[in-house]
Amino acid sequence: MNASKFTVEQIYTGCLAQGAYYITSNGEAAIIDPLRETQPYTDRLERDGAQLKYIFETHFHADFVSGHVDLSKKTQAQIVFGPTAQPEFDSIVAEDNQLFTIGAIKIKVLHTPGHTMESACFLLIDEEGNEHSLFSGDTLFIGDVGRPDLAQKAASMTQEQLAATLYHSLRTKVMTLADDVVVYPAHGAGSACGKNMSKETVSTIGNQKQFNYALRANMTEQEFVAEVTDGLLPPPMYFGANVAMNKKGYASFESVFNNGMRSLSVAEFEVAAEEGDVLILDTRGNADFSAGHVPRSINIGVKGDFAPWVGALIGDVKQALLLVTDLGQEEETVTRLSRVGFDNIVGHLKGGFGAWKATGKEVDTVHRISAEQFASEFKAGETKVLDIRKASEYAAEHVDEAYIRPLSDINEWMKEINPSEHFYMHCAGGYRSMIAGSILQARGFRNFTEIEGGFNAIAGTTIPKTDFVCQSKVMKT
Repeated sequence: MNASKFTVEQIYTGCLAQGAYYITSNGEAAIIDPLRETQPYTDRLERDGAQLKYIFETHFHADFVSGHVDLSKKTQAQIVFGPTAQPEFDSIVAEDNQLFTIGAIKIKVLHTPGHTMESACFLLIDEEGNEHSLFSGDTLFIGDVGRPDLAQKAASMTQEQLAATLYHSLRTKVMTLADDVVVYPAHGAGSACGKNMSKETVSTIGNQKQFNYALRANMTEQEFVAEVTDGLLPPPMYFGANVAMNKKGYASFESVFNNGMRSLSVAEFEVAAEEGDVLILDTRGNADFSAGHVPRSINIGVKGDFAPWVGALIGDVKQALLLVTDLGQEEETVTRLSRVGFDNIVGHLKGGFGAWKATGKEVDTVHRISAEQFASEFKAGETKVLDIRKASEYAAEHVDEAYIRPLSDINEWMKEINPSEHFYMHCAGGYRSMIAGSILQARGFRNFTEIEGGFNAIAGTTIPKTDFVCQSKVMKT
């Protein structure tokens, strides 16, 4: 990177496994795929004395709400989409190969349909005319490519047809670039927009040609379609709503933030909880939630993959939410909810759970035991265990005879539960199993014991473990 002429900064948000990009050259700037809250970007612009000229969107994102609309209003920068995009606000729908100038550099639009039909990559061309870096959006990840099933309805195409389209986009637009071109993707490991992403967030075209399964030189279209569509899990429920918000526009972040930051006394909180369809979301750690919480509240800890789990399990972004947070975590919680479009935040409990408990109000708990106690109660062939980790985690090693019931599928496997039959439940470390426990109790189930520390703790006990997957323990779909 030639720092004297331009800079590229990757702004990576771990909880969403999302990369936004801030580019400056000669006092002008561009931002690619910004998150919803705009303050970090306007602060950078002010720090650098730079004028934001363009906001580039690689596609209509499904997994988060972008900040493009608010950022454009605040800076008067133009929003740029790739060909065929149909946004419902003022923007530039670029032509394939169209060039945009930022200071001494240029950004070239490469239309790369397949993940979605409007998907585009943006190629940075330096002041000497050299192709320097590719901002590949969800077209190309490190170690993977974008899933081709998210735009089926909008594109009136099957996932196989979209995968075939992606195959040709990669081979005609991406793989023809020089090996030393830097690759900056929109996501890394943990995102639901792909299935095999690397933890690395930067690579090169040459490296990806060598190590990315989907870029094998001798790969046929048929092989590509088969491999890219194999093993795709259903997309999280909130994805469609986020696409709509990114395409149509949304309420300003400031208005959402101000609503969420409304501080409610215990009495006000209790009244709000009884008004209509309101969900109490407790974002404290799982140990604190287990020890005591407001009855019928759902626990999804903010110190974890918070926003994606909220989106996947609550699903409806219009759901009214009341928040219980650790003191001082209110702003972080509201911000992270807004990133995935959960804007209907009624307010938060003033003083947190401690204030609720101090009034003598009813308090609920989750029955949690240590791995050591679990080992002392475990009886081979008799004890029923639900492992709510992902199938890949379960396959690597699990408690012998445990049932695989991923958290993401809880609304389905909950239907199988016999309320009169006790079971033990665990994940890897306690984060996901407490989410499941809170959901089960909110639905009336009390016939379970959650295991503190999850499989990480269980692994150190004498409980028998195996990597053999018994099909009778796998949920039928």
